[in-house]
Amino acid sequence: MERVRGVFMEKGFSGASLDDLAHAARLNRPSLYAAFGDKEQLYITALNRYGAMSITGIDTILARQAPIEKRVEQCLRAAIAMYCTSPRQLGCMIITTATVEAPTHPKIAAAADKLMSEIEASFERAFAKAVRDGELKPSPTPATRARLMSAVLDTLAVRARIGASAASLKAYVTTIVPAICG
Repeated sequence: MERVRGVFMEKGFSGASLDDLAHAARLNRPSLYAAFGDKEQLYITALNRYGAMSITGIDTILARQAPIEKRVEQCLRAAIAMYCTSPRQLGCMIITTATVEAPTHPKIAAAADKLMSEIEASFERAFAKAVRDGELKPSPTPATRARLMSAVLDTLAVRARIGASAASLKAYVTTIVPAICG
């Protein structure tokens, strides 16, 4: 599934041919259809797998014993590392491929929306705990801070996709984390 995701990340949903996907999955086209139904369902399966891995990574970092500001920065640095993986910077699957297809593929839009909501919920839980623990002020609210985190992740993904260096993205993170956690 990771190879299939790579094809979708590189070529997008529309640009990925069934032959490309079958080759990546190491299946023939009839077997690919038998396993996933159609190209859209294969894409959604790859997207959901990507999202689940991302959420697990976020939750793992946020569960660490460290100040919230450090954990937030670690989440953003982990995203940068993922978005800027060599040889090509491909960004985030949700932001760089699902958003392109969302207007004409409602199932893809729904899957992407669900994943983005789950990512925000992870951050909101962490910020709410930090407020309860006295680590953060109650305002802005945990939900607002979570939306800011989501927006920053989206921005990092877009900037990575257009070629921003990991170093420039890390510098961006250094300036934005205090605004989220302050």
